Amino acid sequence: MFNIINPTSGKFLHEYPALTEGEMRAKIECSQSAFQQWKQHSFAERAKVLLAVARIMHEEEERLAIMMCDEMGKPITEGRGEVKKAASCAEHYAEHAEDYLAERELLSDASRSYVQHLPLGPVLGILPWNAPLWLAFRFCAPALMAGNTCLMKHDPHVPAVAAAIADIFTSAGAAAGVMQNLPLINNDVAAAIQHPFVRAVSFTGSSAAGAKVAALAAAKIKPVVLELGGSDPAIVLADADLEKAADVLTLSRTINAGQSCIAAKRFIVEENVHDDFVGLLKTRFAALTMGDPKNETTKIGPLARADLRDNLARQVEQTVAAGARCLLGGAAPATPGHFYPPTLLVDVTNDMVACREETFGPVAVVLKATDAEQAITIANDSEYGLAASVWTSSQRGEKIAKRLEAGQVAVNGIVKTDPRLPSGGTKRSGLGKELGPHGIMEFVNTQQVWLGPVKT
Repeated sequence: MFNIINPTSGKFLHEYPALTEGEMRAKIECSQSAFQQWKQHSFAERAKVLLAVARIMHEEEERLAIMMCDEMGKPITEGRGEVKKAASCAEHYAEHAEDYLAERELLSDASRSYVQHLPLGPVLGILPWNAPLWLAFRFCAPALMAGNTCLMKHDPHVPAVAAAIADIFTSAGAAAGVMQNLPLINNDVAAAIQHPFVRAVSFTGSSAAGAKVAALAAAKIKPVVLELGGSDPAIVLADADLEKAADVLTLSRTINAGQSCIAAKRFIVEENVHDDFVGLLKTRFAALTMGDPKNETTKIGPLARADLRDNLARQVEQTVAAGARCLLGGAAPATPGHFYPPTLLVDVTNDMVACREETFGPVAVVLKATDAEQAITIANDSEYGLAASVWTSSQRGEKIAKRLEAGQVAVNGIVKTDPRLPSGGTKRSGLGKELGPHGIMEFVNTQQVWLGPVKT
C-alpha cells in the first residue's frame, strides 16, 4: 500500500494499493498480447489515439495540475505548464513518428538494400516524481508511436497522477494493454525488468539507481535508456548580458523548487563580473515567494518528501562548514510541510559537497573562475555530464559548447527538454537519448533488408 503525505501540510493525503506479483505478471502478459495487435496498426491509427490523449489532457489541465500540487508540491502555475508540455509531446510524435521511422535506402551489392525500424514489444518505463506527467509522456509517446506497448512503473509518491495517465489512455480509446499503470513497490521492480516479455527499459532517476537498473537489464540482454542525475554548470563570462543571465538562471535553479535534473546547479562566474552577478542573483532569489503551491503567486513550493529536504540541508551545512558563505536561506523553516528556502552560497569550490553531489532543491552555488579556460575546466571536473549553459557572445558560446562534457548545451538560454530535440547525458548522467528523432530510435529494431540478386 502506498501511503501518501501531502508535502505542503505534512499530513496524510491518500493511499493506493500496490500490485501483487501475480497482478504484475498478468499486466505484463496483457501488454505482450496487446503488442501483437498494436504493432500492426498504421501510424495514422496510433496517432489517432495519441491525439485523443492530448485533447483529454488539455481538457483536464486543472485537475491534473492540482494532483501534482497535492502529491509532490508543484506550484499550480508550473503544473498547468507541465500538462501542456506533456500533451505537446503526444502531439509531436503523432505528427512526426512516421517520418522519423521512415525506411532508409543504403547502397550495397544488393539489387536493393535498406533499413526499416520495427517495434520491440512491451517497454517498461521506471519514472520519478518530479515531473510526473512530462516524464511519463517523454517515455511513452515515442515508444507507442513506434509500435511498442508501454508499462509505466511510476514513483510510489505520485500514484494518483499515474492512475490518471492510464485512465486517460482508456478514455482516448486505447486498447487494453497498450498503456498500463504498474504500481509496484521498489522490491518488485527487478522482477518486472527481468520478465521475458519486457523487451526494453527506460529509467529516469538517480545515478546509483540507474546503475542497478542497467545491470539488471544487461543481464537479460535488454536495451536500456538512462536519464540520470546532474550537477549542471552554468558558465557566466565577462561579456555576458548579466541581467538576462541572472533572470534565466534564477528560474532554472528554482523551477519546481529546484527539483530538476537539468537545472543549473553550479554557477561558474568569471572573476571580473563575479560580485556584480552575485548581487543580481541575491536580489532575484530574495524576491521569490515560498508557500502553498495552490497559491497563484507561489514560486517555491515544498520539496516532495521530508528525506529530500533533510538531505539538501545536509549538503548545505557541509558546504558551509567547508568554507562557503551563505548569503540567503540555508535552513529549513520551522513550519509544517517539507519546505526549504531559496539559498545562495558563494566562495564555493568544486571539491565541496554541493558541487560533487547533485543538489535537488532551490540551492545555487557560485564558483569564481579567473577566465573562460578555467571555467571550462571547472565545468568538466564532475562525474556528471547531463547539461550545461554558457553566457557569452553566441559565436564564442558555440565554440565553448564543443568543449563541454554534457549531453546538451544552451548558449544564452535556459536548458530545457523539447519534444523536437534529443536529450540525454554522458558520463554518470545517462545512456542513450530521449525525444526528437533520436529518442524514438532507442526502442526499435533497426533491421537491415538485402534484396537479391547481386547487382551486376
